[in-house]
Amino acid sequence: MPTLADILYEFSVWHEIGGSPFKPRAYALAAESVTALGSDVKDTWRTGGVKALVALPGIGRSIAEKIDEYFRTGHIKEYDMMKKRFPVDITGLTRIEGLGPKHLAELYRRLGITDLAMLKRGLTRHEIRSLPGWGVKSEERLAKNLALMERSSGRHLLSEILPMADDIVAILSKIPGVRRCVYAGSLRRRQETVGDIDLIATTDTPARVMDAFVALPLVEAVHEKGKTRSSVRLRNGIDADLRVVPDEVFGATLQYFTGDKRHNVLLRERALSKRLTLNEYGLFRLAKKKMGERLACATEEDIYARLDMETPPPEIRGGGDEIEAAWTKTLPHLLPYGSVKGDLQVQTDWTDGSASIGDMVTAAKAAGLSYLAVTDHTKALAFIHGLDDVQVKKQGRAIDALNRKLRGFRVLKGTECDILRDGGLDLKDSTLASLDWVGVSVHSLFNLPRKAQTARVVKAIANPNVDCLFHPTCRIIGKREGLDLDMDEVIAAAKKHRVALEIDAYPDRSDLRDIHVRAAVQAGVKLAIDTDAHTPDHFRFIPFGEAIARRGWATTADVVNTKSAKDLLAYLDKKRKRRVS
Repeated sequence: MPTLADILYEFSVWHEIGGSPFKPRAYALAAESVTALGSDVKDTWRTGGVKALVALPGIGRSIAEKIDEYFRTGHIKEYDMMKKRFPVDITGLTRIEGLGPKHLAELYRRLGITDLAMLKRGLTRHEIRSLPGWGVKSEERLAKNLALMERSSGRHLLSEILPMADDIVAILSKIPGVRRCVYAGSLRRRQETVGDIDLIATTDTPARVMDAFVALPLVEAVHEKGKTRSSVRLRNGIDADLRVVPDEVFGATLQYFTGDKRHNVLLRERALSKRLTLNEYGLFRLAKKKMGERLACATEEDIYARLDMETPPPEIRGGGDEIEAAWTKTLPHLLPYGSVKGDLQVQTDWTDGSASIGDMVTAAKAAGLSYLAVTDHTKALAFIHGLDDVQVKKQGRAIDALNRKLRGFRVLKGTECDILRDGGLDLKDSTLASLDWVGVSVHSLFNLPRKAQTARVVKAIANPNVDCLFHPTCRIIGKREGLDLDMDEVIAAAKKHRVALEIDAYPDRSDLRDIHVRAAVQAGVKLAIDTDAHTPDHFRFIPFGEAIARRGWATTADVVNTKSAKDLLAYLDKKRKRRVS
């Protein structure tokens, strides 16, 4: 049986195939809300049934009744009937970029394709190109997007794995005798995707820890159980490895398994240059090409200090110039987690968000923020009822009224204004000039050639009302590659016109990538870390954006929304006056 969120999502696709004008969006919002709320949905149902469900963001009466049926019986009759009529793996196939509801219907009706295996056969036999409106290029693009999705299937988004790893660490840390328990690897380096979970614990009773580890409720299968190392497969398909070491070598083991491999290779070379050798058990003197006295191993800081280096934060241990910076004592003071004070990309139920402006404010305050910018979409995105100039101004008046009631929190009037094909913007300049914060973004024509795509984005950046380029490359991890942009040119334009580049913290976007963040920082271009929130729960994504900033060597001064609302508005006012002059 699919999850409740998957069922609601499949209903949205089914109703879009049927041509319903309102149900697709309603079910899509409900699916997103259920995903974000997690176990709170069932807890709410237990407490108050259908009436309580209707009070949740994005849940109307009809959908609440289906959720009630799901929790009472384990099934939804309407869903079972739909699957008999349309036995297609909607969730699996729509993971492929460009394969929308109408395409699924046509592939099923004409070729009988219901799942990924059948789609692959159709592509291998070149059956897709024979369909009306497809052709060779469409078939090749579909094959490319399928390959992209499959290449990413062995890794998991950081946002999916980090809470699980935190839970495991918390459980193991409570076992009597455990002194320390942490995760290492790509998880500790806060990479955007994670291949597995590497855990390190120190204890004098390793057997007790291993027994508890392999017996965790999350464990689906045990690959190996040993005295000092065990490996399991968790229920979500990711592997987890636990190593138990003596407490006195904890630092060396943590450093070694944090990686990345290139960083460790360069660090070992640094050790050898000082007639030392480094491994997972410590830093040793070399004595006639053998390991001699152990010098450091209790903490990572001890090891780096013995090598006359500062300790690089895990996020920047990529095997690049962090080694040189650590040696010359020029490592940056990276942006601390918790530095972002306001979210500058937030959608509401005025367009494709699931909650009202007031509800998003409540959630933002609970997340520790002191302001947000409402940035609903504009009219070019008609399918989500994007706002025109009149509606943007109407929303602005509603925000003014809300601000008069708020204390200690500020709502900025903003927009996520669509960039048109020629680089023009989807709202009048007079409307944009009336807003506190103007973000612009691409939502169409993703496959334009590099020169045309770059010119389009650069022209939009040059508009004197623009403050930020949202999710600059438009990529979706595992589903859509980024725009073919000359990022050097985009960064140069952002610097020239004093426009910030966004780090979109929404996990499957993670856009900008850290490599582009680093280039922006080096060029002196400001950044904004936003969640792209569409539901109240999305403000929890902020730390993932801060992690990207840290991987790109960004400091507090590089990020505009580390400022207070008052200071940010003063900065924007000064910036716009300079641009106009």
